[in-house]
Amino acid sequence: MTQSGTPIPSAINWGTAAAYAAAIVLGIANGLWGTEITHIASDFVSTVFIRIFKFISVPIIAVSIIATLATISQSSESGKIFRHTIFYTLFTTILAASVAAVLYIFFAPANISAAGAAAPASISKHSYLEYIQTVIPDNILAPFLSANVLSVLLIAALVGIAIAKMPQSDARKCILNFFLGTQGVLFIIVGWVIKVLPIGIFGFISQLVVEMVSGVEIGGLGSYFATVITANFVQMLLVLPLLLVLRGLNPLRVAKGMAPALAVAFFSKSSAGTLPVTMSCSENNVGVRASVARFVLPICTTINMNGCAAFIFVTVIFLMQNAGVEITAVTMITWILIATIAAVGNAGVPMGCFFLSASLLASMDIPIHLMGVILPVYAVIDMVETTLNVWSDSCVAACVNHDLYED
Repeated sequence: MTQSGTPIPSAINWGTAAAYAAAIVLGIANGLWGTEITHIASDFVSTVFIRIFKFISVPIIAVSIIATLATISQSSESGKIFRHTIFYTLFTTILAASVAAVLYIFFAPANISAAGAAAPASISKHSYLEYIQTVIPDNILAPFLSANVLSVLLIAALVGIAIAKMPQSDARKCILNFFLGTQGVLFIIVGWVIKVLPIGIFGFISQLVVEMVSGVEIGGLGSYFATVITANFVQMLLVLPLLLVLRGLNPLRVAKGMAPALAVAFFSKSSAGTLPVTMSCSENNVGVRASVARFVLPICTTINMNGCAAFIFVTVIFLMQNAGVEITAVTMITWILIATIAAVGNAGVPMGCFFLSASLLASMDIPIHLMGVILPVYAVIDMVETTLNVWSDSCVAACVNHDLYED
């Protein structure tokens, strides 16, 4: 399929696949039998790569949205892409929260004792309304410096639409060429990062194994943990593939093409940080048009949080239950909607859902000390739900591309 715009470097071939496999094996070996020096080295590598992902992802979100809106928003194409994106985003997120609700009833997590547990002190300092206020920037540079993805998305949308509304002139061509050129530079950098990505995978896996060896206590959280993880996997392995099948797409083909992005999402625990690889896989491996991938995926990375919706619903209901609040059918239906809305506003960064859930609970005066008990198992939950978020983004992009260009 011919695609417009600057090409994103190919994300994977057999050589890089072998490198990924070797990185995984070496990471496990280092986590289990490595020395203190090798553990320090792997921690350094993982930290460096997370910083690189953050460095690349925020500018890519901005320039991709600006360039796409500036070039297509004067036609009906952008409106169609946006409407289809919002529909699939809300549809899949509501489904994720609903699946979590059904599984919560099935598993019926029991209350637990949390003597001595304490949530991080920073959690209770901010309410959800204050979080929403931070989306509205008061300084054009602040969102980029703080990696506030939703604010960056807002600024980029405004700038892109404003450029599109400018009359045809040399000034408009100049500023549009600047953003298109910047996009091309960033994609070249993405290609370099992808080539050395196995080093990052080694660091991520080493740190994960070290954490697991040091002990992740589940104990009384077993039913809660099972509910969250099962909700994510049902959405990932059943609901989203069924959506692809209903739209005439092969889920196995899409999953195979997105495999590198899903691996990065799992180990980095950041859907925003994974965005460069997600865009590369979507365009090069799945065949999504550039105009769709570079518009849909940055938006979905910010608002399409299936895993977060499931986590918010189960966690908030679980803590409300532990606080003695009666959980009724109305309560659960209400929180399906709230979890959907909250997930849309969540930032695609590590532990974003954890702190957002705590903020929601704190704003309702629900004791949040149990968040300290959940924290040890959240590392695993975060990896799975980030993978689900990126997989959902990929499915939405594939569906939008199919609806507009293949029906």
